[in-house]
Amino acid sequence: MMRYLFYICLCMLLQGCPSGTPPETVDAAAEPHRPVFHFTPEKMWMNDPNGMVYFEGEYHLFYQYYPDSTVWGPMHWGHAVSADLLHWQHLPVALYPDSLGLIFSGSAVVDWNNTSGFGENGRPPLVAIFTQHSMEGEKAGRVDFQNQSIAYSNDKGRHWTKYSGNPVIPNPGIRDFRDPKVIWHEASKQWVMVFAAQNHVQIWGSPDLKNWKHLSDFGREWGSHGGVWECPDLFPLTVEGSAEQKWVLLLSINPGAPNGGSGTQYFVGRFDGRQFTLDERFAAGVRNEQAVWLDYGRDNYAGVTWSDIPEDDGRRIFLGWMSNWDYARDVPTVLWRSAMTLPRVLRLRDTPAGPRLYAAPVAETELLRAKTAAIKPLASGNEADLSAITG
Repeated sequence: MMRYLFYICLCMLLQGCPSGTPPETVDAAAEPHRPVFHFTPEKMWMNDPNGMVYFEGEYHLFYQYYPDSTVWGPMHWGHAVSADLLHWQHLPVALYPDSLGLIFSGSAVVDWNNTSGFGENGRPPLVAIFTQHSMEGEKAGRVDFQNQSIAYSNDKGRHWTKYSGNPVIPNPGIRDFRDPKVIWHEASKQWVMVFAAQNHVQIWGSPDLKNWKHLSDFGREWGSHGGVWECPDLFPLTVEGSAEQKWVLLLSINPGAPNGGSGTQYFVGRFDGRQFTLDERFAAGVRNEQAVWLDYGRDNYAGVTWSDIPEDDGRRIFLGWMSNWDYARDVPTVLWRSAMTLPRVLRLRDTPAGPRLYAAPVAETELLRAKTAAIKPLASGNEADLSAITG
């Protein structure tokens, strides 16, 4: 009897948990494997998070998306927005492939000073920066089939116009040349782009998001090179308990993660607007193919952070693809495939081994908590009144 009542109570409590995907869109009977507070696409295939930017009360999440199948195919940018990082509104596909290629991973920024000239009526545009992948070029055996392009929006990301001068960074002859992350670097008064170039990253600068100049490279001699480098992110963080600011470079790798398949390593150092230089203490842990990993789980890949979080918030919010290329195609879902991690806040702490990242779920996840009911021990043969438990 006790075991029976326990399972009834447990089921009621679990059913009462709120959902990060609007409940009216989830049919538990038809989709028994769909998470309820990890972001998932309404249907079809999803992988890397892209273009994460905050603007006028909305967290934008774009993502690698194939709208015609639950397996990877020609990439588009899917799109969703949220006010709280938990409950998401699905929007129409933001970017479609064109004659320059598929729409691979990238980032988005608010061009507050309209340096690009794309803004209208005195309002700043949203600008997306992404890799275009030419399938025709790849099939022809060329190595220059990935280039960097941009698009802009003047209606809070609902409609996008691709720049007529694309690509803004043509491929110089590097096979894996992709995944641009762009930030505004106030000290040097320029836009800075970091992207993966096979076994290292390249850093470029621009005054207007359209005209770019190569500034430096990083990484050939540092970190793990067990696979291709992908999806970099570069941002400042203040060391907890001090006023010291350092720069963090996130870098995904596939394969080569410590527990197999894909994973995320990172580096800590200085950035002067031109070159990223490792912190001396941190460098000891990334010599001779060693790496410092963001985590050791198998389901956190291609993660990057939101841009343009308001200063009065100040958090560095990270989101990753909750899967692994070792088995992403085999997840037993029918209508959709893949999910994102919970958003988490990254913090930098000093340790005996040097500066290290720490992460915890965003405070908004506390909104998902429900009231609990304590069930006292019940002697065999007695009954418990469960009428007050609903869900």
